[in-house]
Amino acid sequence: MNAASTVCFLALCAAAVAQDQVLFNGTDLTGWDGAPGWWRVEDGALTSESTVEKPCKQCNYLIWKGGQPADFELSADFKLSADANSGIQIRSESRPNWDTCGYQADMTGDGKLVGFVYHHKRGLIAGRGEKVTIAPDGTKEVQKLGDPEKLLESFKKGDWNTYRIVCRGPEIALYVNGTLMCQFADRDAKTAASSGIVALQMHPGPPMKVQFRNLVLKELEPMRESKR
Repeated sequence: MNAASTVCFLALCAAAVAQDQVLFNGTDLTGWDGAPGWWRVEDGALTSESTVEKPCKQCNYLIWKGGQPADFELSADFKLSADANSGIQIRSESRPNWDTCGYQADMTGDGKLVGFVYHHKRGLIAGRGEKVTIAPDGTKEVQKLGDPEKLLESFKKGDWNTYRIVCRGPEIALYVNGTLMCQFADRDAKTAASSGIVALQMHPGPPMKVQFRNLVLKELEPMRESKR
């Protein structure tokens, strides 16, 4: 293979890595696994809803069955009722009874938790407006990225919003409607996750409705961290 052919081949490989993958067909639950009776497709959106007559008593997740991506960019539109609490799991582990454990791009209908990253075992990883670095020994350093209230102005209550989640190496960044909400680098030698499932949350609590559409995953080339 000559030099020109090699360059062309590498370019094609890079394009293949960066190819968009549509996770939801807009019609049914093909490619997803969820608790029976809790997830449906309504108006072209993955939908879960609790009511007074049908309360949600414990978390359940709609789990994407297409793989466990490592380095990727995920975009998803979401819409929440006023009292809703939900999230998008990334680099997470699947647990029995449609449960999960791992990083969550958090969200609530009132916006209070939009742009936060939560972990089931470790609690808050990064709040809106924070840039967080977690060292190999678990030591956490927090710097200010922006004003949390100012950043929240980009969130539209009761309407469709878009999460863009970028995971590359130890670094993860959350954007809402194009605005960077938080970012963190997790190098914890014991608990950091480099890959895992993608899932959508239905949370217990008062009657609520959560919806997701236009879920698109783009796998990225692995980050090469410089040696220090």
